[in-house]
Amino acid sequence: RKGEMAKLTQLINNEVFRAYATYTAIVLLKMMLMSLITAYFRITRKAFVNPEDTDAFGKGESAKKYLRTDPDVERARRGHLNDLENIVPFVGIGLLYALSGPELSTALLHFRLFTGARIFHTFAYLIPLPQPGRGLSWAVGYAVTFSMAYNVLKTTWLL
Repeated sequence: RKGEMAKLTQLINNEVFRAYATYTAIVLLKMMLMSLITAYFRITRKAFVNPEDTDAFGKGESAKKYLRTDPDVERARRGHLNDLENIVPFVGIGLLYALSGPELSTALLHFRLFTGARIFHTFAYLIPLPQPGRGLSWAVGYAVTFSMAYNVLKTTWLL
């Protein structure tokens, strides 16, 4: 047990792992924020999908008008879904990458590019900014995750 704790301490003292933990926390918090933004739009636009969510606005037929879709709510939901599709792979592949022993400067470049691209993507989605801004920010994040996966496979290939 004592040996395991020493290994964990070594991992936490590893600069690449600490950078990974920092940037992963940032993008996960950003993704969590998208839930709050969606809820904000649902409440302010009075656009709900579940009948029980309309109880504060009346009962029965008077509340049914709040069971509807809204363009702002749907835009926030699509942005959140895009985060799930891109941040979850980053978390897994990024961990493998951080554990594969990359140079700190290269790892920081990967983590910072991904984080910046996802933050920009959120603004581009919610404002909305004209294309190709959102598409390019998605592509940068995707390419970064792919690059990390390639480096993990190149480093650890055992087939």
